[in-house]
Amino acid sequence: MRNRDETIAHWQAQQLTNFSDADDFRVSPFYDDGKTYGTPTWIWSVVVDGHLYIRAWNGLNSRWHRSAVQQRAGRMYLAGANYEVGFVEIDSADLNNQIDQAYQKKYANSLYLDSMIQQRARVSTLEVVPR
Repeated sequence: MRNRDETIAHWQAQQLTNFSDADDFRVSPFYDDGKTYGTPTWIWSVVVDGHLYIRAWNGLNSRWHRSAVQQRAGRMYLAGANYEVGFVEIDSADLNNQIDQAYQKKYANSLYLDSMIQQRARVSTLEVVPR
């Protein structure tokens, strides 16, 4: 597991602005062969302090999450465009609290919000970085 500060690539400011408002995130981690993209899965995303984060509603049991952790790479669709991405595991309680707040703000009116800020989803938090 890498610390998020070790991430070399960063999103551009305009991309982060677009990502903050977008609600069309689809994640496609590579399959086991490391080159075939998985089936796109629609999930929630948030931006916190210039970094893009996602969580799995089913937590560590989510198929896309297991692939993202294993393969560490894939593709995302967000704000109307595809991007080649990497995935970095996050295990900071303070950072997860900030991510919870971002989820609460962005998805305040969703019936699914409570599930996304519970421990099951929190342990699956990943930073999404450009490749």
